[in-house]
Amino acid sequence: MIELQHIDKIYHTSSGDLHALKDINLTINEGEIFGIIGLSGAGKSTLVRCINMLERPTSGKVIVDGQEMTALGEEQLRKARQNIGMIFQHFNLLSSRTVFGNIAFPLEIQGLDKAAIQKKVEPLLDLVGLKDRADHYPSQLSGGQKQRVGIARALASDPKVLLCDEATSALDPQTTESILNLLRDINKRLHITIVMITHQMNVVKEICDRVAVIENGEIIEQGSMVDIFTNPQKATTREFVASIQHNDLPDFVRKLDIHKDYKAGDKALVSLSFIGDSAGEPIVSVLIKEYDTNVNILTANIENLQDTPFGTLLIEVEGDEAHLKKALDYLHERKVKDEVIGYVS
Repeated sequence: MIELQHIDKIYHTSSGDLHALKDINLTINEGEIFGIIGLSGAGKSTLVRCINMLERPTSGKVIVDGQEMTALGEEQLRKARQNIGMIFQHFNLLSSRTVFGNIAFPLEIQGLDKAAIQKKVEPLLDLVGLKDRADHYPSQLSGGQKQRVGIARALASDPKVLLCDEATSALDPQTTESILNLLRDINKRLHITIVMITHQMNVVKEICDRVAVIENGEIIEQGSMVDIFTNPQKATTREFVASIQHNDLPDFVRKLDIHKDYKAGDKALVSLSFIGDSAGEPIVSVLIKEYDTNVNILTANIENLQDTPFGTLLIEVEGDEAHLKKALDYLHERKVKDEVIGYVS
């Protein structure tokens, strides 16, 4: 559906060249929700503007629905952009127009008559839950309602792709959840491809099928949301994941005398992560029964990453040196990510 091939974007400034994007290669599949996450200034907004050619790449190819956007002239681009809707962080609504008028605006530009516009806008008002707000002005709407208008306007031209540039960043958590639910519903109903540009890992976790992490204009990591969330490879990705996982050691554990090397009589402090079917395995029970160890659960958590169970445990394992080694070897062999944090007396 969307292919970015060796995309570079260089801005020439008075203080020198700014390399905003560096050899970006991405494939986004039809009908999926794809997240691009990065810190401020990482290049994510420049990247999304290259997809709809609001920014022309310095080099490389942008292909959307089989059409090479980078090879089109301005008139052809205007027509091609009708297949790409976009919503923004600050909504970009026309204050002098009603909700109906804002949604109708791109249809008026296309030259549709009033009857055709009415036929298109009314179902969109219903889709985004604003049928009773059609005659209201943006100043009379909440932030969430304004973004719903922005979504409806973006869908007015029946696009195949919806680009969302920090679409929830200006919203409170409850409103963010409602907008994400709406986008998920639109994705399922219309089978539209959605690209989410964000700096919020919770947005990626809640809605995205796959995700790419961008840093200093480069894609440093990409994969399924579950893989990125449960097994991040790069430091920046690990920081994003940690920002919503709350896996820091609790205070009562930090106060323990944790040391790196085992001494006779020590207990192992072990962090475990479970994914998918392994989240239901009786790991603790096996450690106690089969390996003659005592296990103390210090903290535990389980949640769903979309439809995939993901659990974490922090345990204290006590036993003689031989049994402790066998127990730790057993954990290594299971489909469980384990980390021996250290040993405590």
